[in-house]
Amino acid sequence: MATDELDVLRQAVAREGGGSSDFDLNPDVALPPGRKLRPAGVLMACHVGHDGVEVILTKRSSALKHHPGQIAFPGGKQDEDDADVTAAALREAHEEIGLTPANVDIIGHLPAHETVTGFLMTPVVGLVRQAFDPVPEPGEVAEVFSVPLAHVTNPAQFVIQSRRWRGHRRHYYAVPFGPYYIWGATARVLRGLADRMTA
Repeated sequence: MATDELDVLRQAVAREGGGSSDFDLNPDVALPPGRKLRPAGVLMACHVGHDGVEVILTKRSSALKHHPGQIAFPGGKQDEDDADVTAAALREAHEEIGLTPANVDIIGHLPAHETVTGFLMTPVVGLVRQAFDPVPEPGEVAEVFSVPLAHVTNPAQFVIQSRRWRGHRRHYYAVPFGPYYIWGATARVLRGLADRMTA
């Protein structure tokens, strides 16, 4: 079963397609032309679990200034020392959850996603070679957990919700799983992958 899932995932990642943004469900938002987006990389790390392929996610610390308590892929902005966004994603995953770059086989990249915070975030899809014990980075990561790939790539599991943001009603995707409320950029990236996997 896991082999079939991985084959479908590889085919989905290889498909051509445009990017996404946090504003996709908000067509009335006018983005300023010529805006400068900062490059960032996040790692969508997959591994084979008891119930098939699973995706590793983090719950951000509630003490963080940006996106406290939110569910996210490990990752962050590309630093000057990073060769590219893939290197940034691998470095951040090592720092945030203790996943070494040598333990990840890169499958490919999903289309870049523009965030409300001004980043152009590239999801790097990788397969964890060997089981490892996650080590959450103190002060930044509150929890590391896994969700079934089948759940977060099933369009039927997604809902569209909204909340007030900077004086406006903002709509976004969410894909809840148990006690975890996965929404925003993470859910939007997963929704795009769901479309690719069911195409």
